[in-house]
Amino acid sequence: MLTLYDAARCPYCARVRIVLAEKEIEWETIEIDLSDRPAWIFEKNATGRVPVVEEDGWVLPESAVIMEYLEERYPEPALLPADPADRSLARLRIFRHDDFTDPYYDVRRGDESARPLLEEQLERLDAALDAAPWLGGREYGLADIAYVPWVLRAEHLLGVGLDPYPALSEWLHRLLQRPTVAAEAGIVATL
Repeated sequence: MLTLYDAARCPYCARVRIVLAEKEIEWETIEIDLSDRPAWIFEKNATGRVPVVEEDGWVLPESAVIMEYLEERYPEPALLPADPADRSLARLRIFRHDDFTDPYYDVRRGDESARPLLEEQLERLDAALDAAPWLGGREYGLADIAYVPWVLRAEHLLGVGLDPYPALSEWLHRLLQRPTVAAEAGIVATL
């Protein structure tokens, strides 16, 4: 069975939880206290960060890499589009994810001067979702999963309203219809 070294509050872990649930993969969770990381977690990931998955003695850190691994290891249901252009777009969005999370974390740490940068990134997501229904193009998948944990947390923890971003707001509404994303929204509500 797959083991997920997890922290409920961590959006990177949320990505992996959503993929595991979407693919209906059974897993066990080992919860890591991020404020008091056990020394042994550094044996699983030299940075001490989560998520980390372990399967049959094989260990893999880094959420974006884990998502790709799970997509290849458990191909059904597919979370990357079959169309090469859309597949590349999904990967590009995931690759550029830090453009969104960098200002998110700056604001989260209290740097309000970063809020305009976060709003700019929300505008970019809104424009992308105005052009296509999903961040990876025509189909729901890994790109959407890569961003939704932060959008949920921006709304709940940073007080970001989505009214100025109608396409983004509609995207989130559609995502919340998915049990996997609704479950994550439930976790965020407890933070």
